[in-house]
Amino acid sequence: MIVQRRAATAVLAAATLLLTAGCSSGGGGSPFGSGSTGSSGPGGAAAGVSASGRASEPTPPAQGSVKVLRTVTEDLTSPWGLTPLPDGDLLVSSRDDATIVHVDAKTDKKTELGKVSGVSPAGEGGLLGIALSPDFASDHMIYAYFTSASDNRIVRMLYDEHKPAGDQLGAPDTIFKGIPKGRIHNGGRIAFGPDGMLYAGTGESGNGGLAQDKNSLGGKILRLTPEGEPAPGNPFPDSPVYSYGHRNVQGLAWDGKQRLFASEFGQHTWDELNAIKPGDNYGWPDDEGQSSNSTFHNPIAEWHTDDASPSGIAYVDGVIWMAALKGERLWRIPLKGTEAAAAPQAFLTGEYGRLRTVTAAGGDKLWLVTSNTDGRGKPAKGDDRILELEVK
Repeated sequence: MIVQRRAATAVLAAATLLLTAGCSSGGGGSPFGSGSTGSSGPGGAAAGVSASGRASEPTPPAQGSVKVLRTVTEDLTSPWGLTPLPDGDLLVSSRDDATIVHVDAKTDKKTELGKVSGVSPAGEGGLLGIALSPDFASDHMIYAYFTSASDNRIVRMLYDEHKPAGDQLGAPDTIFKGIPKGRIHNGGRIAFGPDGMLYAGTGESGNGGLAQDKNSLGGKILRLTPEGEPAPGNPFPDSPVYSYGHRNVQGLAWDGKQRLFASEFGQHTWDELNAIKPGDNYGWPDDEGQSSNSTFHNPIAEWHTDDASPSGIAYVDGVIWMAALKGERLWRIPLKGTEAAAAPQAFLTGEYGRLRTVTAAGGDKLWLVTSNTDGRGKPAKGDDRILELEVK
């Protein structure tokens, strides 16, 4: 299942179970959902003091705004993963072409770094999420999650910008393999957390029973060292599994208190935004959306699948922003701790088609990636692009 590598040196994770200890579990889900775009609940309350005497968290305004500042680049082919470089430029992965492209964020110039060998695109699989090493300034490593001929796996590659375009990616070094693959539900989002560990959202590959099997890598959020070993402090001994009972996780983001949130595709009824607590069961395939079963961790918000089908998420100033594929809109979910502070609000509905990835761009800005290529690799409508947004 796991590629055997040298022992992890990341001792900084010794107490990492505290990372999401503040997340609520059980039946404490938010009443908001069902694709609502109205507003209810508290507005822009200032931080105060709770009855216990501890400082309370500030609540963002119930209503926000989105302004499209510009199209950064267009004419992309099946873009999926996006990661900013330290200098402000962007790297974007192509699911179907299995390439990584450098985008100059000022001039729109696109340069192909190279093709990732071993990728076997089909259906929802291919070259999916990408992330920079926490030590990118010194090791110049790019991590990628992709579908191979036999499984989904995570690799890392050296990025050598001094080589000619098209030859700037080193050979992929597989650090983790054995994640179930299918034409659907391959997961694919990867991100390094505030603890320096690598998190990966996986899908159950169309076999719902894998989500409840803690010995399977399908339908999970995984937590690994940068070398691909189960991270210290994981909830199950010697296991990379961090949470389970997921259908298809494609969005991961942390708030200002280092609490993890994840988006999840539902089947026919409810898509979810979840606050992730290590070791918790999120219910699939026994339940979808809110559950009366107290052993399952309920979502903090839910949507009808026509209104969402969520992929990437990003956190900015107390708000989770969620990109919707089938829903063709960008959702704003204001938070109060690990609960929704007001009803989710939709923006850009139908204006740019399917939305795949959203990434914090510093300050009050976001990068947003469209995904108007269908599951057979053919253009569905329009071209794909990266937008720069100003959000409140």
